[in-house]
Parts: sequence; structure tokens; C-alpha cells
Amino acid sequence: MVEELLTAGAAVAAAGFVYVVSAARVVKQYERGVVLRLGRLRENIREPGFTMVVPGMDRLHKVNMQIVTMPVPAQDGITRDNVTVRVDAVIYFKVIDAADAVIKVEDYRFAVSQMAQTSLRSIIGKSDLDDLLSNREKLNQGLELMIDSPALGWGVQIDRVEIKDVSLPETMKRSMARQAEADRERRARVINADAELQASKKLAQAAHEMADEPAALQLRLLQTVVAVAAEKNSTLVLPFPVELLRFLERSTQAQPPSPAPPAPAAEPIPKRPTAA
Repeated sequence: MVEELLTAGAAVAAAGFVYVVSAARVVKQYERGVVLRLGRLRENIREPGFTMVVPGMDRLHKVNMQIVTMPVPAQDGITRDNVTVRVDAVIYFKVIDAADAVIKVEDYRFAVSQMAQTSLRSIIGKSDLDDLLSNREKLNQGLELMIDSPALGWGVQIDRVEIKDVSLPETMKRSMARQAEADRERRARVINADAELQASKKLAQAAHEMADEPAALQLRLLQTVVAVAAEKNSTLVLPFPVELLRFLERSTQAQPPSPAPPAPAAEPIPKRPTAA
């Protein structure tokens, strides 16, 4: 009798152990458990830790609640200004409702990926090339809104969408390079012209000052000679300014003329004797 009781107890213990092992589940910290009992959703979402399900009746779906980084494949499109481009992006999203992510969509990752590709092609067609290259922040916000609207119904929240790269045809790259070069050359010419204008104004002021003081021209000439003479490996050809000649001429005219010395008296010429 005792042996039968022990055998029955051991059988019950073994059955209980098998039941516990088959019913025991562990939900990780970054997961949530969604239980379907006989195909119907159980309202309580299983929190992280140890949990139990009914074997044969319950089915536990674990949903990752971490932020998922998903690259969007490169999409070919034509911009609003008729330029063919190839754009790829990256999307960051996470599940905020585990039950909706399991019940309302078959595969929320695949659904988000397809929606991101469709929205990216739509953004390409609505934007100009300059916006794709320089105004990406605005395009990222518009792309995020386009993807986030349907994703909320799936229990998914879009955190951020970033356009990674915009590939252009080689002909367009060369055209843009020529445009940038021409723009830089234009700015360089404008800067040179502005410098020439300022220099001409300063030279005009200096010319007026030198016209009032002709000696200043001579001093400036001597400074130029000193500056050039520092280089001993060159031959110096120094022009003589006409203003300096005029200055010397005016200096000469300002001096009073000295009186001329008296002419020497002429000696008498002796007469020759005549023959008788």
C-alpha cells in the first residue's frame, strides 16, 4: 500500500514538474508578452519576468520594445525639377503597444519598411534637388510624419527618419562643379574690383596731397628706391618723374637772377706803318 502511494505521488510530482516546465515562460526586460488563448487575445500583457501559460491552450508572443534601426533601401526617383537621383535613408522606430503590433498587422517590421520606401519615393517626387542637398532637416520631418501616421495604428511609433545619401548622375556632378567654380570666380572678381576701387580712392587722395606738397613726391621716390634696393639680385631702372623737373624748375625761378659781370674793355688796335 505504501509503495503504491509512493508510486502515485512520484507520478503526480513528475506530471506536475512536466506541466510547470511546459507552462513556464521568461519574458526579458526589453520584451512584453502577448497571450492568445484558443486564438483570443488575453487583455493582460505579460510584464518582464517569470510567467505561466496554459499548455496546449495559450500561445505567448514576445514583442521587442527596443528602438529598432532599419535601413531603407536606396530608391530611384525624379525630383520636381526633373533630375534623376538615388536616395537612401535610415529609420528609427519602436513598439509602444505590443497587442496592436501582434493583432493589427502581420509583420510590423516589414510593414514599416514598405511604408518607408513608399514615402521616400513620394518625398523625392515632391522636392527639388536643392532641397534634397541642403534642406534635409525639413524633408526628414515630412518623411517622419508620412510614416508615423499609419504606423500608430499598428502600435509602432516612429522616432526619427534620416536621409543618408543622395546619389547624382556624373553629368549632374560635373555641371554642379562648373557652377560652383563659376560662382567662386564671380565672387573673386567682385572682391578684386572692390579692392581696386578702394585702392584707386586712396591713390587719388595721395595724389591730391602730393600735388599740394611737391616735395612729398621726391620723398616717395626715395622710399621706393630704398625698398627696391634691398633686393641685390635685380637691376633697377628708375624713371625720372616729370613732376620733379617741374619742382626744380619752380625752385630755380624763385631764386633772384645774379647780376652779370661787366664785359672787359676792348684794347686799341695798333696801326700798321704805310710805305712811302
